[in-house]
Amino acid sequence: MLDQTFETPKPKVIAGAKHDWELVIGLEVHAQVTSKAKLFSGASTQFGAEPNSNVAFVDAGMPGMLPVINEECVAQAVRTGLGLKAQINTFSAFDRKNYFYPDLPQGYQISQLYHPIVGEGEVFVELGDGTARLVRIERIHLEQDAGKSVHDMDPNNSFVDLNRTGVALMEIVSRPDIRGPEEAAAYVTKLRQIMQYLGTCDGNMQNGSLRADVNVSVCRPGDYEKYQATQDFSHLGTRCEIKNMNSMRFMQAAIDFEARRQIAILEDGGEVTQETRLYDADKNETRSMRSKEEAHDYRYFPCPDLLPLEIEQEWINDLAAQLPELPDAKKSRFINEFGLSNYDANVLTAETQNASYFEKVAQGRDGKVAANWVINELFGRMKKDDVTIANCPVTPDQLGGVIDLIASGEISGKIAKDLFEIVYTEGGNPAEIVESRGMKQVTDTGAIEAAVDQIIADNPAQVEKAKQNPKLAGWFVGQVIKATDGKANPQVVNQIVAAKLAL
Repeated sequence: MLDQTFETPKPKVIAGAKHDWELVIGLEVHAQVTSKAKLFSGASTQFGAEPNSNVAFVDAGMPGMLPVINEECVAQAVRTGLGLKAQINTFSAFDRKNYFYPDLPQGYQISQLYHPIVGEGEVFVELGDGTARLVRIERIHLEQDAGKSVHDMDPNNSFVDLNRTGVALMEIVSRPDIRGPEEAAAYVTKLRQIMQYLGTCDGNMQNGSLRADVNVSVCRPGDYEKYQATQDFSHLGTRCEIKNMNSMRFMQAAIDFEARRQIAILEDGGEVTQETRLYDADKNETRSMRSKEEAHDYRYFPCPDLLPLEIEQEWINDLAAQLPELPDAKKSRFINEFGLSNYDANVLTAETQNASYFEKVAQGRDGKVAANWVINELFGRMKKDDVTIANCPVTPDQLGGVIDLIASGEISGKIAKDLFEIVYTEGGNPAEIVESRGMKQVTDTGAIEAAVDQIIADNPAQVEKAKQNPKLAGWFVGQVIKATDGKANPQVVNQIVAAKLAL
């Protein structure tokens, strides 16, 4: 297993301020549940459908329409909780959160305030400097999403699309354990990775499947330790919430700006007002959206249309038994089974499809060689062409075939790269391509010796230099390989050149 040694967070100290200040961050991540139907209706959750085409009567708030719980959404929330090593509550209940908004036709949102389906859990986060952090999860609750107001289609009117209304969301609430912008991005990235492995959320931030509300406050050095000792949130300073962040880069920029804004207020003798803010990426600033509501402002009360959820432990155990291998376990196995470095294992397990591709390539082959080809050649070319593993033109069998030809000595590493390019652009069986195009490596010592003799005869001055400095023999090796169009076996060439030069 991974050496999960957790370090006390190194707080982000804001440069340029009069005094030292530390950042404190908590996140509320909204993850759309992977399900074909909505949380309380059978309407489709298909993204990109015609506006208002995926709307059932209950989603539209029609009188007399009653919600019916979608069991698969409940199962997905339980799977997520299990993946985050969280407590699964066998008793949970839904509440009405009352507020008015044009794209919320019911006039309330069905959520879980008092009895969430998932309790305390944890996320293991690895940072860029190699340190590891443990971020505590406070709770995960199920709730229905609101619709979408569209303001840019008409200069005089706004339009409402209710396709998202009623789509199931998991709200994953962290403790204020995050101490900097980079940690916040790493935490959301890890959550996204785990849910993608579990199949509980596709993590598509561009489509709104994953977005975060970021709570930011600043405190003086030592105050965070006081909070840890007393659990008194007043030590952490007044927090402001930045709504609907759906980009890791913008999230980090928003946190940095908001921290500096709050510090400037405090150092001028003012007080930070608790409020909800929006981030303007064009201006790189946050702006006030509304004063921060408390729970009583929403007049929460138990939803009278839904019975409490009572889950049997046996059902939870069955879901746990069917969980796939999760990122940390897979990374640990890749390191131990294939001898990979921590960096390579991180890259290969970042996406579940990438990990699966690599494992097929590495099966029965040298794991390190397979990792080098997948990461450097394949991923490098895919990045250049902006393609994903899902539509990669090279199959695992094809890439494995290229590696097999190198291992057997039929082609050199240089030829292998040319072969990879042919397979990537044209397709085909690597072995058949090598045979039909005459790409086999030259191992005939007679032919190689003749090429070496010719290069030596044509370059007497270079011969003398090489005899004085044996390191220059590599020049002859390169010339021979070039003269044979890269087909000469480099090992054989090295041996013959050394013998001819009497090195």
